[in-house]
Amino acid sequence: MSKPYADRRWTSPDGLSLYARDYAAADGPAKLPVIAIHGLTRNSADFETIAPLIAQSGRRVLAVDVRGRGLSDRAPDPMTYQPPNYAKDMLALMSAAGVERAVFLGTSMGGLITMAMAAVKSKAVAAAIINDVGPEVAKEGLARIAAYAGQPVDVQSWADARDYVRRNNEIAFPARGDAFWDAFARRCFRVGTEGAPVLDYDPDIAVPIRAAGTKALVPNLWPFFNRLAKGRPTLLIRGETSDLLSVDIAARMQKAARKMWFAEVPGVGHAPMLDEPEAKAAIFEFLNQAP
Repeated sequence: MSKPYADRRWTSPDGLSLYARDYAAADGPAKLPVIAIHGLTRNSADFETIAPLIAQSGRRVLAVDVRGRGLSDRAPDPMTYQPPNYAKDMLALMSAAGVERAVFLGTSMGGLITMAMAAVKSKAVAAAIINDVGPEVAKEGLARIAAYAGQPVDVQSWADARDYVRRNNEIAFPARGDAFWDAFARRCFRVGTEGAPVLDYDPDIAVPIRAAGTKALVPNLWPFFNRLAKGRPTLLIRGETSDLLSVDIAARMQKAARKMWFAEVPGVGHAPMLDEPEAKAAIFEFLNQAP
C-alpha cells in the first residue's frame, strides 16, 4: 500500500538536510496549509493519524522531523537544538515549499517553536494550535522528560522498545494495552545498524537542556505567547492529567488571551496524541473557522 504522503527535504540556514512528510490537500476551496511540529524526543510519525484527516478536509499538511530527529540530519553543534533555530528551520521549509502563511500545529516543544515563530516572523503564522504546553511549564513534567531525554537505552527487541515507552509514558496514558504501546514504540524507535530498535533522535538534543540547568525548568515565554495568541486565532489543547501544562498555567493563558479557544482531553496526560475524539473535534471545529 502506498504512503499517504510524499517525502520532502529542504536545507536549513546552516546547511542541514531536513525532512517532512507532505500530505496533499484534497480537492476543494483553497485553504492555508498546516505545519505540524512534534515534541522534544519525537518525530513526524506522531501525526500519522491526524495529518491525513486534515489533508482530506482540504489543507496540505507538512509534518516535520525537527533537526536531530527522524530522517532529518543531526546537528554538528548540539547547542543549535533550541527553539530559535528550529523556528528558522521552519521559515526555510516555508520558503522551499512556496508557503507564505500557514496554520501551525505544535505538540509540546512544537508549541514552543510556534510561539518562537510568532516572534521571529509573526506574519508567517496565520493561526495556531498548541498541544499541551504553555509559555511556562510545570517543573514536575519537565523534570520527568529531562530524566529520560538523551539517556542511553538498552533495547534488544521491539518488546523491549514497547516496555521502554510504556514505562516513560504510562502516567499519561493509563490502562492502555500492548497494541497501543507497540504503535507508540514504532513512532519513537527505528531499526538500527545492528538490527535492534534504536531511539529515532540524536541524544545530544538534551545538551542545551543540561547546559541551562535549573533555568531550563521555568522558561518565561509569556511575551512570545502574548504575541502569538493576541494576534491570530489560537486553540489550546490540554490533557486533563497533564504534568507539563498545569491547570493554573492553562487558566492564566486563557486569562491573557480571552479569545483563545480551549479544549481538554479527558483521561490523558502529556501530551494528547490528537487522535482522541475530543481533540479531533476541537481541531476540526477550529480549522473550519481558520484562514
